[in-house]
Amino acid sequence: MINSTQVSYFILAAYLDTGGFKYLLFLLILSLYVFIVCANVLLIVVICKNRSLHEPMYLFLCSLFVNELYGSTGLFPFLLVQILSDIHTVSAPFCFIQIFCLYSYGASEFSTLTVMSYDRYLAICYPLQYHTRMTSKKIAMLIALTWLYSFLRYILIVSGMTAPLQLCGNIINKVYCDNYSVVKLACSDTRANNIFGLVHMFTVIFALIILIIFSYMRILKVCLSGSKQTRQKALSTCTPHLFSLLNFSFGGFFELVQSRFNMNYLPNMLRIFLSLYWLTFQPLINPLLYGLKMSKIRIVCRRLLFGGGECNYKCYLTTKSFARRK
Repeated sequence: MINSTQVSYFILAAYLDTGGFKYLLFLLILSLYVFIVCANVLLIVVICKNRSLHEPMYLFLCSLFVNELYGSTGLFPFLLVQILSDIHTVSAPFCFIQIFCLYSYGASEFSTLTVMSYDRYLAICYPLQYHTRMTSKKIAMLIALTWLYSFLRYILIVSGMTAPLQLCGNIINKVYCDNYSVVKLACSDTRANNIFGLVHMFTVIFALIILIIFSYMRILKVCLSGSKQTRQKALSTCTPHLFSLLNFSFGGFFELVQSRFNMNYLPNMLRIFLSLYWLTFQPLINPLLYGLKMSKIRIVCRRLLFGGGECNYKCYLTTKSFARRK
């Protein structure tokens, strides 16, 4: 057993000896990270620079893209260093910082997606009252709450509950630092950590899930009883959000199951993939999902990258309206 006073670093035991392939893997991970940074920064710039996109849905999307950059930066540079390294160790302070970054990213992601489902519920179920209910002040408050809740929650968890634990080991069977893996190394009492985790799951997470389900049940009811135009509008705005929500939920579920239960019967590569899924696929697919699916963002991106001539977005709206009347 290793005394807690001696744990100044952790060993990440999930890395495989890839030999010369580590350089190919490094280039692949680097390419993914560069694409994530470029795509998310492009969409943030597009939303911030164009007043036609200063609407609640796009402002929430901007917050989502900023969070993707934050979470990716907490993971990818670390992975790149570890891939090239022969000794997969990380100092204890940096490990706790990474735990804070990755888990606050996850909390902010889920909270923002919940707020976006509430926004879609108001836009589709109460279209005439939407702008009076979703004011600029309310948008700013919701975005601030999603970030503050995520940061304060994990400051409490990491600094107040995980870091003070007395550890009797320093081997983490992951490719990054994981909160529950550190808790499992403790030889001190972890009942407070377990109780807090259960209470949080049954209160905050379930409350957010219920809000999402309620929002989409009401949206579905309106779509079934509404006109074809209402259904098309709901489909165009809700499909990317719903896909993103399901993707992140499945990734989080995989990570939760793998952390809480013994999954040693699975191949090591599959366990690594499942542990990275919720951190890598979300920032990778969201820019593609929203950038390609939403016509407003797609048109403004095309104009920003390739030039749009004299016809701006108002011209596009006029043309589209004329085509519908015709």
